[in-house]
Amino acid sequence: MTEHHPPPTDEARRDGPATSDAVGPTEPDPRRWRILGVSLVVGFMSLLDVSIVNVAIPSMRAGLETSGATIQWVVSGYALTFGLTLVAGGRLGDAYGRRRMMVVGLVGFTISSALVGLAPSAELVVAARLLQGATAGLLTPQNSGLIQQLFTGRERGVAFGAFGFTVSSATAVGPVLGGAIIAVAGADDGWRWLFWINVPIGVAALVAVLVLVPRATDGDTGDPRLDLPGAVLLGGAVLCLLYPVVSIEGGARLPLVLLAGVPLLGWAFVRWEARTAARGHPPLLDLALLRRVPGYLNGLVVGTLYFTGFTGLLLVLSIHLQDALGSSALQAGLLLVPFAAGSAVAAPLAGRVVSDVGRRLTVAALLVMTGGVVAFVVLAVGRVPLWPWAVPTLLVAGLGAGAVVSPNITLTLAEVPSRMGGAAGGALQTGQRIGSSVGAALLATVYQVVLGGASADVALRAALLTGVGLLLLALAAAVLALRTDPLRESNDAGASG
Repeated sequence: MTEHHPPPTDEARRDGPATSDAVGPTEPDPRRWRILGVSLVVGFMSLLDVSIVNVAIPSMRAGLETSGATIQWVVSGYALTFGLTLVAGGRLGDAYGRRRMMVVGLVGFTISSALVGLAPSAELVVAARLLQGATAGLLTPQNSGLIQQLFTGRERGVAFGAFGFTVSSATAVGPVLGGAIIAVAGADDGWRWLFWINVPIGVAALVAVLVLVPRATDGDTGDPRLDLPGAVLLGGAVLCLLYPVVSIEGGARLPLVLLAGVPLLGWAFVRWEARTAARGHPPLLDLALLRRVPGYLNGLVVGTLYFTGFTGLLLVLSIHLQDALGSSALQAGLLLVPFAAGSAVAAPLAGRVVSDVGRRLTVAALLVMTGGVVAFVVLAVGRVPLWPWAVPTLLVAGLGAGAVVSPNITLTLAEVPSRMGGAAGGALQTGQRIGSSVGAALLATVYQVVLGGASADVALRAALLTGVGLLLLALAAAVLALRTDPLRESNDAGASG
């Protein structure tokens, strides 16, 4: 019996992405680009709900008559539950099929989106938003899992470049669309339509998945049992990290004691996962990836640190534009367009050249982005009018940002076997979501704390420079990752296969 579900052998771990569970080792699936297109539409919808809310924070705070700390949970809470379910969602996709999990996630996401818009109080909005984030976590890892499963070699870089373009497009469209909806529907209740818009999109995406994504992607890829204790331990560690950070903004200090639980639960999670794998049961995350695939661990660190610094930058800038400068939600969204446009341009280009440049591309991109943000702090903050200085500096920062995400995903998953693509991709995106949650809460907290004793411009500089510090940590991790570049070996394996 134990032969049916053993831990992966050394040979299996070296399988790499040259083989595909769905299409065999030699012939690529002719439907792969169609399947990718459908999955990217689904990914766009779930990621849109991260950026579209940024310009709605002041409107929601006024419409629901609640505190900024409570509304902060609308942003950070979504990212929290998003991150908590990503690994489990990826594991379920590996075991039960990506098409099936996309259908389940879409139904849940569409219903929870409607509930957010209908919620009569701030507490119920946050509760529905938590549910929405959890269902989004079931959807997103299926994107990276499908790319791992269907593409190899240079095509995989192009596919992840398309995924990076989707992330950037959602970032670009979100603030402008959110501002336009609030301008039309009104500041008090217009924010509700930001969530109701997901209902028709979700229904259309569900139909597209059922019609266009074949059941062939639902092949049985392993032991279907889910490691629930591992999921609880990982979720507890994430919660102990995020809850104190979010609570500080509201003045609460007692939750800081929960930070002590992060290393304890993290240690317990690692021990449990090792014990689970040793027993021949499927772990939530195969920790052997961290030991045997150094490029995976390096990319996980780079992605987490990058999203910690990146997400809070746009959120704090949006809040500053509306609260301190009196801009409308639409005006704030439009000012952020140069950043998002630069990112949307750079992402697909980076996906095309990452196979040739490797990890040096991530290092260069982080340098460009950090330089753009510093230039914005020096040249734009405090200037009236703001836009002549903001547009070029944010464009440069966006060009760098767009060349970070998709190359890092490609490089991080290059040596991960396709049968583990969902769980490994889910873990990678879990780091990104945790980084988004902590970064948004941290930079917003810095802004509010400094604002209590200084001008709004000083508070903005302090928050943005905090983000720069986090980006520099990501840059340092990317430089260390230059020692291992698994993409070259992956390409060799794909060519020989």
